[in-house]
Amino acid sequence: MTKAVVLLSGGLDSATALAIAKAKEFESYALSIRYGQRHQIELESAVRVARALEIAEHFVLDIDLHRFGGSALTGDLAVPKDRGLEQVEQNIPVTYVPARNTVFLSFALAWAEVLEAGDIFIGVNALDYSGYPDCRPEYIVAYERMANLATRLGTEGYRRIKIHAPLIQLTKAQIIRKGMGLGLDYALTSSCYDPDADNRPCRRCDACRLRAKGFAEAGIVDPLLAGFGMSTP
Repeated sequence: MTKAVVLLSGGLDSATALAIAKAKEFESYALSIRYGQRHQIELESAVRVARALEIAEHFVLDIDLHRFGGSALTGDLAVPKDRGLEQVEQNIPVTYVPARNTVFLSFALAWAEVLEAGDIFIGVNALDYSGYPDCRPEYIVAYERMANLATRLGTEGYRRIKIHAPLIQLTKAQIIRKGMGLGLDYALTSSCYDPDADNRPCRRCDACRLRAKGFAEAGIVDPLLAGFGMSTP
């Protein structure tokens, strides 16, 4: 089997990307990163997803972007709540973590070189998303070009590096239907930026609202909410 490194946050999108990699018969190595995020429940979700999908290896890497701050996910800024979906898609919000996907892909690239894996999967999405600049197709194309310039694996020419972003042009509803078709249990995932002390989703942050929109449009009850005995907002 061809090896692939898959970035796995524990959220809905990254879990779907991992399920897709496995369905494509890649020997999947999942990389999750504890970066000082306030919503560390997503790492527990990543462990559950990796275990359920029975992948080759799951590695949790520790870095500390909290030291830099600059985001509501890594600093003391408040997570925006109750924003309309038109607001979510207009401006880059304070939940954007500076250069996060560039940092994460760099670690994935390093592990891929060690594994001699030419394939990296990331669950970025450019349709139903919060306007992050590092989720756009042109960013993925540019990063792939850089990866092939900057690595032994790419420059020696025996294996070109490919950055797979299989969800990038899908709506959240299409992503959910895709994952369900692959047998993915979304009750294992976590999307909320600001869960309560019992790790229940707030249902008010941008991530919760986009997730709710996706399940509503897919005509499917969110199993995560059902598991907490919570109704659809």
